[in-house]
Amino acid sequence: MSIPSGAPVAVPQVPEAVHRRRWAILAVLMFSLLIVVLDNSILNVAVKTIASPSPTGLGATQSELEWAINSYTLVFAGLLFTAGLLGDRVGRKKVLLFGIVLFGAGSAFAAMSGSPAELITWRAVMGFGAAFVMPATLAVLMNVFERDEQPKAIGIWAGSVGLGIAIGPITGGLLLEHFWWGSIFLVNVPVVILALIAMVVLVPDSRDPKPGRLDPIGVVLSIIGLVLLVYGIIRGGELADFTDVSVLLPVIGGLAVLVVFVLHEKRSSSPAIDVSYFRKPAFSAAVAAIALVFFALMGVTFFSAFYMQSVRGWSALQSGLLILPLAVAQMVFAPRARLVVDRFGARAVCTAGMLLVAVGLAAFALFDATTPVWVMCVVFFVQGTGMAHVMPPVTVAVMQALPREKAGSGSAVNNTFRQVGGALGIAVLGSVLSAVYRGDIEGHLDAVPAAARDVAGESIEATLGVAEKMGPAGTPLVAAAHDAFMSAMHVTAIGSAGVALVGTVVVALFLPGRAPAGQEAAKDEEAVPAPAGR
Repeated sequence: MSIPSGAPVAVPQVPEAVHRRRWAILAVLMFSLLIVVLDNSILNVAVKTIASPSPTGLGATQSELEWAINSYTLVFAGLLFTAGLLGDRVGRKKVLLFGIVLFGAGSAFAAMSGSPAELITWRAVMGFGAAFVMPATLAVLMNVFERDEQPKAIGIWAGSVGLGIAIGPITGGLLLEHFWWGSIFLVNVPVVILALIAMVVLVPDSRDPKPGRLDPIGVVLSIIGLVLLVYGIIRGGELADFTDVSVLLPVIGGLAVLVVFVLHEKRSSSPAIDVSYFRKPAFSAAVAAIALVFFALMGVTFFSAFYMQSVRGWSALQSGLLILPLAVAQMVFAPRARLVVDRFGARAVCTAGMLLVAVGLAAFALFDATTPVWVMCVVFFVQGTGMAHVMPPVTVAVMQALPREKAGSGSAVNNTFRQVGGALGIAVLGSVLSAVYRGDIEGHLDAVPAAARDVAGESIEATLGVAEKMGPAGTPLVAAAHDAFMSAMHVTAIGSAGVALVGTVVVALFLPGRAPAGQEAAKDEEAVPAPAGR
């Protein structure tokens, strides 16, 4: 088709040598991202094994198990923003290589841990490395694809995140059936070696050509604020009580430090992040949608694991296989979301996607102990389809709002809101689940020895553990635990769906609709970003 006379012509902004190998580079980036996301979910299926006495496990307590998970999350969330800034300044390829090496080393040592304390330490190291990998993958992507191909590439990138979330439990289940618990970490090492070789050969380096002066005060404030906030959120989830002093102090302190961070950035002549971008309704709506969808999704993922394993009695591997429809939907629809956005606009597509997520979450309120497997597969597929039509468009909105040379900062904002939203979802919705469950089960603990009643009321796993020790006398308690959990799950599912509906309203009000063709063409003629390098 000929180009009309006088029409703006997009000027290539990526070197030809890089442009030719862009899809191979994307495959490497997906590979790197996949192992980070996968490992974030794989530990959940191994907690029972790690809790077992040596030599089967490490004999970890419930608190130690929680911190084996939370140490990763805390360091990861706290450093995401800083890692993105460093990528823009020193080079995204360098940051990516550093992160993947550190992640691989942490994985190897975690596999060899001889105590829960060692495992917690090396999980924190893994989180440190992962914080440098995730934002760098998206930042590199933005610098090897032209603007018109970025939505498609981001759709594939987002689909790989969904795939990692789904296959983590499957991979963990398979490894635990044949090897010792450390294999879930050791398997990362050969994958990291392959990824390193591919990165060195294929991935170009890029950076902000005019990064300005370093903003050490802003960097330190962002780390302190995020670490305090996420720690408080995690602590609230552990206690199922957000009014405790040990929860309120870090949360309030973290928010206060982040307010100081924003004020400092507004006054700084060389800010770490230009906070004026948040004045744009589309940008703020996009990051809010990212946080809200992961708030809802991570909360439901948390309680669905207990539903499938504790109530339905399925193994970790079987439970993981049931989440495959969610991954399939994301892998099928996420790369194609841009086509729907081109036709209907980001507002309509994301609104419909958030509604599908809300419907999928609300469906859990109708589940019982005999719900057919095919119904669950349909629900997970609906959830995956909804997410596939939300995450790529809002990620594109965030990333294309910033100049390409600031891709690391944009990726850091995107991933920080995703991580904080997910942590909040697990903590808040987990607390709701725990509170409702405890309220329902307390009336059925009269037959339990007085010394074990507090423990028996903590969770369905604790109740079933006490019931097992009681022998035949504990049979009625098992039925009561299942009923109490189902009631708690229904309440939590409605809460999750409510959060998704809030996200629906946000994107419906503030995301842009379909832009006229002339405006789309004009976007491609915006300021020419820095070259990606060779």
